[in-house]
Amino acid sequence: MAGFQCKYKNAKEGLIMKNISIGKGEISASEISLGCMRLPSLLENEAKELISTALDEGINFFDNADVYGGGKCEEIFSKALGKSSGIREKIIIQTKCGIRQGYYDFSKEHIQEAVDGSLTRLDTGYIDILLLHRPDALVEPEEVAEAFTKLHSSGKVKYFGVSNQNPMQIELLSRYLNQKIIVNQLQLSITNTGMIDAGLNVNMQISPSLDRDGSILDYCRLKDITIQAWSPFQYGFFEGIFLGNKKFPELNSKIDEIAALKGVPNTAIAVAWILRHPAKMQAIVGTMNKERLKDICKASGVALTRKEWYEIYLAAGNKLP
Repeated sequence: MAGFQCKYKNAKEGLIMKNISIGKGEISASEISLGCMRLPSLLENEAKELISTALDEGINFFDNADVYGGGKCEEIFSKALGKSSGIREKIIIQTKCGIRQGYYDFSKEHIQEAVDGSLTRLDTGYIDILLLHRPDALVEPEEVAEAFTKLHSSGKVKYFGVSNQNPMQIELLSRYLNQKIIVNQLQLSITNTGMIDAGLNVNMQISPSLDRDGSILDYCRLKDITIQAWSPFQYGFFEGIFLGNKKFPELNSKIDEIAALKGVPNTAIAVAWILRHPAKMQAIVGTMNKERLKDICKASGVALTRKEWYEIYLAAGNKLP
């Protein structure tokens, strides 16, 4: 992990991983995060190599959840990270709770028990950011507030966020919380642009004009909540990857054209498209291939023009009013 000592520079290629501010300056983190959901697919030595590669590429943010692999992902991540001197203080660990088998649970008892379980599996004394994982229809915000306060005051969790929540759900929670929500993790890719489409088609009587999420993109910008884009290469709801897919010939042609112009792989362009948005989102990438991860990280050095960004958006089949 020697490359990590260079902080956010890949010395071999001279690439710099840019940082963004999570929340309103609460945390400075790499704009690309490694999602750990698929870690159980790797052998122990492969997991170590992947984490080492992420660190060498300047990634200091790692996204997990107690439900991933039934907790196994957190354990594998901890072992793969190892106990290098001072490494824990140099990285940001995020995990999520609230999904149980067949139902969601934001009760104070479950939140606290889930955090204790994650701390044990991650072999750490604290979690940097805890997210509530998908909305619980039976949420009692007073209970969430009580759990968050206990976790924060005990030093077990530093910051809090949510996943897949709309503005009113966040407002309801925030009314009772003593802590600020600094993250909202939402699905976004070039082919999943609902939160962008509605803002471009205001007052139109067409499908893209439908506001399906309460203007969550603008809301998060107004509230200094960092959007973390998950599944940046997926189309639909885990239907497949759009890169190299014959279903998206025009999109792939445009991405390949711009990738060749910038001298980077197509994966870098797909992520750079997300990073170009002025909301300063963080992309959560879940590849378990270390070479693919290196390619993706090149997105941090790509500056798409406004024209290129719109060309990619239109090539995905979108239309401007």
